Amino acid sequence: MPPRVFVDGSSGTCGLEIKGRLRERDDLELIEIDPQLRRDDTERSRLMNAADLVILCLPDDAARHAVTLVTNPATRIIDASTAHRTHPDWTYGMPELCAGQRERIAAARLVANPGCHASGFIACVAPLVQAGLVDKTANLSCYSLTGYTGGGKGMIADYEAEGRDSSLDAPRPYALGMSHKHLPEMAQMAGLARPPAFVPVVASYPRGMLTTVTFANASLAGSPTTSAVREALIAHYAGQPVVHVEAGDKSVTAASANELALTDGMLIRVSGNDTHTCVSATFDNLGKGAAGAAVQNMNVMLGLDETAGLRLLDWR
Repeated sequence: MPPRVFVDGSSGTCGLEIKGRLRERDDLELIEIDPQLRRDDTERSRLMNAADLVILCLPDDAARHAVTLVTNPATRIIDASTAHRTHPDWTYGMPELCAGQRERIAAARLVANPGCHASGFIACVAPLVQAGLVDKTANLSCYSLTGYTGGGKGMIADYEAEGRDSSLDAPRPYALGMSHKHLPEMAQMAGLARPPAFVPVVASYPRGMLTTVTFANASLAGSPTTSAVREALIAHYAGQPVVHVEAGDKSVTAASANELALTDGMLIRVSGNDTHTCVSATFDNLGKGAAGAAVQNMNVMLGLDETAGLRLLDWR
């Protein structure tokens, strides 16, 4: 009998994306709720406790409440909200994070799906902290550009409205109070003592994300060259099916944030000169940044092919 999966909150952007993908799978059974009962806790609880795995695609408070509806100890949960990403009882859902993380996810009952901006930052920085190139007390800065679908139905409606406000035509930095909700997981999961100075930017294109972290080489341990930073990242991600580091001393003079739109992989590039290094992660904000990551975690937790249902490029 194939594993049974229930998506709670499947009317939102991430939930709809996940549900659409799971409907195409023949190696699992998607449990679906009557749309008229999707706010009925009794029916939701019944379906959750009948499932092998539940994926929560809800606002933070609603996700916390949903967890209380699951009383079956055999039902496992992936939470796509921010609610549990730094909670000690939850396993962080990034298989590539560090040695043994994939195995921890496979054994976990509770898995917190990463945030989109956080995924790019952590993917760029955590391996460098683990390699001793970036000190845990470092003061880092990060700039992350995203398509508007990451803002949910309301933002999508604003950007796609006929005669929309002309201010939406230009990129729009936001969370300028420097307190974005992804900051706690960015610091904790990257292994840093403090969060970075982080500026997210939404722009007038649907999907795709480009997260960038820059370093003065002299500020890194041992003042490594850009090539040494690249080699550390290549070593960390060797053999990973979803995250790829571009090899070679290619001169990257420009990058497109929607380069990997509608795919589930992540491409890390390292460029720079004798004094400064730029590390960037390109991916889809609804792919490796949300729904694709949830499907990857689900596959790992259920013992299925990790890349099943993922749209990946051939990096060879």
